[in-house]
Amino acid sequence: MSSEMCAVCGLPKELCICEEVAKEQQRIVIKVNKRRYGKEVTVVDGLDPQEIDLHELCTHLKSMFACGGTVKDNSIELQGNHRDRMKEALVKHGFSSEQIKV
Repeated sequence: MSSEMCAVCGLPKELCICEEVAKEQQRIVIKVNKRRYGKEVTVVDGLDPQEIDLHELCTHLKSMFACGGTVKDNSIELQGNHRDRMKEALVKHGFSSEQIKV
């Protein structure tokens, strides 16, 4: 059994709470941009890539909304307009609802 300790909180890696605390402190902005030919893209901005795994979150959101997407410039871009359901999905994933601006 390995007893690796987290450098930030000092707890064992299995009990580390750093990511949960980081999720509550993020100021997230959700917006919809129009691209070529009238296509819409939902952009989730304001996430800190050092504290949250953006690729894992992007994969979770893509499977939840059944759409394509990517991580660009420390923001998540999803194909389509998912602005109405995005706040609810992020709250279910552990983010604070007061810190999310739609």
